[in-house]
Amino acid sequence: QVQLVESGGGLVQAGGSLRLSCAASARTFSSYVRAWFRQAPGKERDFVAAIGWSGAATYYADSVKGRFTISRDNAKNTVYLQMNSLKPEDTAVYYCAATNRGGGPGTWRLSPPEYDYWGQGTQVTVSS
Repeated sequence: QVQLVESGGGLVQAGGSLRLSCAASARTFSSYVRAWFRQAPGKERDFVAAIGWSGAATYYADSVKGRFTISRDNAKNTVYLQMNSLKPEDTAVYYCAATNRGGGPGTWRLSPPEYDYWGQGTQVTVSS
């Protein structure tokens, strides 16, 4: 019915760049907050970046600030994650997520339980 599908993962050398995409199957996601999470083997699923419905407001985890950029194209129901200056510690499965939960200005949803829709994940591997 409603799906999120990630793409763009792969193998890249440290210092390189990669761009992930997340396409939504329904227009309803145009009004949802969208986010990226990542999970390495044996570790928790961690927040990476989030973007408001208009694309004007963004928020990043400290570990990726200055290196990653989240953006969205509502006409295409698609969210992107541009990853630059990649490090081996960025290696993980990256998941796209969406939530329709409200929040005031400056409020961000940073934990997986706060998101209702998830993609299948795409593997990102950064070699040293």
